[in-house]
Amino acid sequence: MKKIYIFLAAVAAITASSCKKLDVPVESQYVKANFPSTPADYTALVGTIYSNLSSNFAVNYWRMQELSTDEAILPARDGNFDDGGQYRQLHYHTWTFDHPNVIGIWQWGFSGINTCNRLLTVIAASNSSAALKTSYTAEIKAMRALYYYFMMDTYGNVPIITTFPVATPPATQPRAKVFQFIESELQAVLPLLPSKSSNLATNTLQYGRPTKGMVFALLAKMYLNAGVYTGATRYQDVVTMADSVQNNQNYNLDARFRDIFLPNNGPQINETIFAIPYDQQIPGNQFTRFGFFYYLAQAYGFNVGLSIAMSTAPEFYNRFNIPGDARTKTWLVGPQFYPDGNGGFTTQPVYYPNTTTQIVITPNLILVPPKPMDLGNTIATQSEGVRSIKYYPDPTMIQATRLNSNDVPVFRLSDVYLMKAEAILRGATATTARGELQTPLLLVNKLRARAGAQAAGSIDLDGLLDERARELSWEAWRRNDLIRYGLFEKEYPLPNDNLKMNTDPSRRLYPIPSTELKTNPNLVQNPGY
Repeated sequence: MKKIYIFLAAVAAITASSCKKLDVPVESQYVKANFPSTPADYTALVGTIYSNLSSNFAVNYWRMQELSTDEAILPARDGNFDDGGQYRQLHYHTWTFDHPNVIGIWQWGFSGINTCNRLLTVIAASNSSAALKTSYTAEIKAMRALYYYFMMDTYGNVPIITTFPVATPPATQPRAKVFQFIESELQAVLPLLPSKSSNLATNTLQYGRPTKGMVFALLAKMYLNAGVYTGATRYQDVVTMADSVQNNQNYNLDARFRDIFLPNNGPQINETIFAIPYDQQIPGNQFTRFGFFYYLAQAYGFNVGLSIAMSTAPEFYNRFNIPGDARTKTWLVGPQFYPDGNGGFTTQPVYYPNTTTQIVITPNLILVPPKPMDLGNTIATQSEGVRSIKYYPDPTMIQATRLNSNDVPVFRLSDVYLMKAEAILRGATATTARGELQTPLLLVNKLRARAGAQAAGSIDLDGLLDERARELSWEAWRRNDLIRYGLFEKEYPLPNDNLKMNTDPSRRLYPIPSTELKTNPNLVQNPGY
């Protein structure tokens, strides 16, 4: 996505160093002469919130949500890509409170929260119009709530910080209280946020920023997992929020599944409710760099240095077994052919370099002990592991950044359909939306029809989890789903695996980082650590 946040990112780069310093007085950054007063001033002001969000969502946050599940795995190749064991620790659930992602995502989340608090202080002190202050205060609070959702889902019991600067080191709050705080914040700002419009120019201005639809989708996600977060289920509320999204007729499934994830995706995608924009100068989207097969790079039109490591587990890929399903084409497996440039393939084979042997990617991941979670590094073992091209490789990728321009959706209408279907299967009452009684089977078959897949004759909870895997793979929801289903601890051993997964349910939460415990005595570590 090349259209919106380049300016915001530039502004954010200027102010980024101050967003992490809680003791910097506001007066040292803003004086009466440069408080925000125009819409352009405010747009520049909030840029840091979004540049921080994009910086880690599609890398370290994504890895914590996916590499800890069967959906993604980053194995070593004769010691290469082991990186101190951080990826296998995620795979085997053996992370500790000093794991780099555990530390980095805590800092990322609270950097975003503290930035929101700082900007709210700035806006409160400005002399701009009440309408501008109200509008941007709502936007910032909605983004703060989103950051808090990520932190609550990942770490559980976290501090609630709403002031800037922070006078006293904040104490850990129970997860249920954090849930209540997020819910109340979202409900308060909901009337003040814009709705998705039928006008593309208007949607372009709103794209990547909170709307009413984002709030409804986020609340639906919270209510679907309320049993995990608070101990009390709220399935009918999921249905209500899903219907609230659908009340806006401007959200519709796009005709082609592939279009949602192409490098030129953006505000023209009808079903995107909230996405994180990326550009080759905006750090964060590195799916091709880490998850592609580098012997295919030239065939896809770029010539940059890539990893060879990240793939999916064979048992996860086995779910992609429905005749005609376009979603199966988001994986590289079997004999490889030149792409057609539109998300599909030609009939022209791609060969290994300097050979007439066609590239064949095999789904099996056969470990080669004694090195842990290691596949070896021959041509044959390099070709092991199904690769995802859901975020279709960007042919304009350059060596300097090795970044993709594909925006990454956080909430989509298809997820809303699946959340509603699951809530009904778990006991909620089906409702009529858009003129039809939406049963779980009807909702699932809407997605299958769009993908060209064979319709389902029935659907149950297990089948719905598989449907979520097919529709939402690599969109950072797998850990969330497996925990809700009670399957996060399920083992799926690989051939020759000499390590065992830690199946302690305490791993459903990540630990509070060691760095934070050392500096803040008011934090209480999560159980099991």
